[in-house]
Amino acid sequence: MSGLIIFFIYLVLINSGSFIIMGVDKRRAKKRGRRISEKTLWLFIVIGGSIGGYFGMKRFRHKTKHSQFVYGIPAVMIVQFFLIGGCIYLSK
Repeated sequence: MSGLIIFFIYLVLINSGSFIIMGVDKRRAKKRGRRISEKTLWLFIVIGGSIGGYFGMKRFRHKTKHSQFVYGIPAVMIVQFFLIGGCIYLSK
């Protein structure tokens, strides 16, 4: 398997995970259950799950009043796009 395919599979999995944990945390918040820490949410976002985190935030209306998420997730997403684009460019 090519490295690019493995990387793509990783991105799909980590973004799916980010989306899911946003939904789980929102459900737990509504039920006043044990929450997922913001540190864990940010970990998933920073290690490649920014797209899933962004769509999870929008879909579940979760963390939309926290400016660190509203502005931070898109900022991380932009940095990740440039890093991925740069890696693809340099690999040619």
